[in-house]
Amino acid sequence: MESTESSYVSSPEGPRKHAGSPPPKSPSQDSVEKPTYVRFLVSNSAAGSVIGKGGSTITDFQSQSGARIQLSRNNEFFPGTTDRIIMVSGAINEILRAVELVLSKLLSELHSEDDNDVEPKTKVRLIVPNGSCGGIIGKGGATI
Repeated sequence: MESTESSYVSSPEGPRKHAGSPPPKSPSQDSVEKPTYVRFLVSNSAAGSVIGKGGSTITDFQSQSGARIQLSRNNEFFPGTTDRIIMVSGAINEILRAVELVLSKLLSELHSEDDNDVEPKTKVRLIVPNGSCGGIIGKGGATI
């Protein structure tokens, strides 16, 4: 947590730094420098379609998005489930593009198996660390 005291003083010309202090980082610089990770769960068959024949689909998704996409091994499941873990890492915009590609692939696979009598259903679960749940839910559930 950052201190509420600032090493900068306000002036009409904008913030000034004290001598010897490094220049401030903008929030966008921080997000570019620090890798971000998103993990979610998919069924074993869905993981297979994301990987593709010989890894071609996942390689293509990585090339298109710039993000790194990793899957847990065939017999490695998230605790208490039979679902595999997909971890996407990179810059925020790369992750968003990669997740969009993965979800589009899963949706297209679902519709290709679709019979017209039943609406297709699938499940994707996002893994959220306990420490981040409060930020998602918000005070008194205000955000969610």
